[in-house]
Amino acid sequence: MRHTMRSIGVLASCAVLISAAAAFAQDWPQWRGPHRDGKAAFTAPATWPKTLTKKWTTEVGLGDATPALVGDKLYVFARQGDDEVLLCLSAADGKELWRNKYAAEAIGGPASRQHAGPRSSPAVADGKVVTLGVEGMVSCVDAADGKLVWRKNDFPGKWPRFYTAMSPLVVDGMAILQLGGGAGAFVAYDLADGTQKWKWAGDGATYASPVLMTVDGIKLIVAQTDKRMIALGAADGKLLWEVPFAPTGMAYNAITPIADGQTLIYSGQKRGIKAVKFAKKGDGVAATELWSNPQLGSQFSTPVLENGLIFGLSDGGNFFCIDAKTGKTAWTDAVKRGGYGGILDAGSIILALTSKSELAVFQATDKAYTQVAQIKLSETPTYASPIASGKRVFVKDEDKLTMWSVE
Repeated sequence: MRHTMRSIGVLASCAVLISAAAAFAQDWPQWRGPHRDGKAAFTAPATWPKTLTKKWTTEVGLGDATPALVGDKLYVFARQGDDEVLLCLSAADGKELWRNKYAAEAIGGPASRQHAGPRSSPAVADGKVVTLGVEGMVSCVDAADGKLVWRKNDFPGKWPRFYTAMSPLVVDGMAILQLGGGAGAFVAYDLADGTQKWKWAGDGATYASPVLMTVDGIKLIVAQTDKRMIALGAADGKLLWEVPFAPTGMAYNAITPIADGQTLIYSGQKRGIKAVKFAKKGDGVAATELWSNPQLGSQFSTPVLENGLIFGLSDGGNFFCIDAKTGKTAWTDAVKRGGYGGILDAGSIILALTSKSELAVFQATDKAYTQVAQIKLSETPTYASPIASGKRVFVKDEDKLTMWSVE
């Protein structure tokens, strides 16, 4: 009996661990998910319905920032009236649990017409939430109750032409952000108290978000600046690698790189997509180009990597597939869908929510563009990326957040 009870206890413990692991796997704690790669723990239906089931919808304010999902809580960053507001909502029913706000100046110019609110997605880590306001205000609040931990703006009055869009990255107890404007910098703040740990001020700020890579044991912060692709040492901010990557004409650096082991895949409007392989060299790293595809650059939509294939939305507005080993184009879809689409990797399928609020579902294959479903999810434009978790799809449109279900 004692042996039996012990076995039951072990099995129960395993069940709890499995359940906890599954819940964690469905979290979306930062821009592009747990590993910043757009991979979603999503359970696709065997047969897609013509429409999804709306579970709840709630007004949250203006903005293009993708929410964060951790456990049973959603963290939404938006503009309400004269304030930038971080809301914590129940993922089950959309009800507000707490809010933290501060007064923010209204933005002007072309960027304000449809995009008056934040574009930067919250990052949730170590029991805290980090946000970046459109004019550079960095905030850190307690994830449990919304109480302010620290807040600062070290580059007052300075931001990129169309305001901030990069999303914070939390690494080893540091919140890492690209701040400022033409005279910008990457800055690492201590998550606990906001003290500056390091700063690299080589280039101007842009709209792309950084990723974390590890090369032969060296942790790198890899990102686009206004002129280059760079890799900084995560521990001290030292520049370890760079390559020119300046946009020309009316183009912008706005794409999050893809880190695949020690291979980096990066793209830019009118500059195609490239892959390089990193290796340690002396105290730094060096990169060897693997391939370059000049035809299929991305404008505002970061591609995803699934089973050796790259899927994205080109700067011409077409879905595409590229062989990640050779860089050769497998297919491009003929339909024009605009310059923006939040693209998620859901295993055998790709989910792409365009600015027209249409969710395109297509097979993750190199044979041809094979659409599985196309579903309208909002009557207002969507520039925030969707979150797909379990059987749920969360969509932030112009001013509302909605939870849809595939059940």
